[in-house]
Amino acid sequence: MSLLLENIRKTYRQPEGGRLPVLGIDQFQLQRGEQAALIGSSGGGKTTLLNVISGITLPDSGSVLIDNIDLARLHEVRRDRFRAQKIGFVFQSFNLLPRTTALRQVTLPLLYASPKPSNADAMARRRLEQVGLADRLDHHPRQLSGGQQQRLCIARAVAMEPDVLLLDEPTNHLDMDAISALIVALNNYQGGLIIVSHDQYFVSNVCSQIYYIKQNRVKRFAGDFFEYRKALSTNRL
Repeated sequence: MSLLLENIRKTYRQPEGGRLPVLGIDQFQLQRGEQAALIGSSGGGKTTLLNVISGITLPDSGSVLIDNIDLARLHEVRRDRFRAQKIGFVFQSFNLLPRTTALRQVTLPLLYASPKPSNADAMARRRLEQVGLADRLDHHPRQLSGGQQQRLCIARAVAMEPDVLLLDEPTNHLDMDAISALIVALNNYQGGLIIVSHDQYFVSNVCSQIYYIKQNRVKRFAGDFFEYRKALSTNRL
């Protein structure tokens, strides 16, 4: 697996007119087995970047290449299918189906992928067991706590063992036991990993690389999370 972003430009239309630049990335690359933390101020473009990588949001220009396939040039239906096969996404806002059971939430992406696994139900059950929801298979999101919903989202994202896993503030609703279990799971993950998080403990135990967004551009930080926070507080970025 390889992920390569080239000459990415993304703007949003402003209510009063004109365009607001959000991303201006000349190049960003991630290989299989690499774990990258993505850090930056609120509203700086982190979630937009994850959406662009996953093909949920299309860039105004540039290429998003996963294994040399450009998501930005795929037809919508094929892009959705490719995402189901190759990309797992843990959304900050959960994005769970309100009237669908936990088991079905995890089974659906498996059934949408091509080829469909013959043991989708068993795979979904195993993923839910791994995140501690074996006794919540028939529960709907409203019957789950915030932490349980987050764990359900993680099970759904890793159901197909995706090549690229994107996590947007995955520890917001988790207690320390759940965070520790997630760290163990992610340390065994073999694909490319990008995490948006401000949790120093979590990032330090999972990510080997730190990137930050500044003035719409992604930059590599040569240091750990603690050193990044220190550089940020002293205006050395």
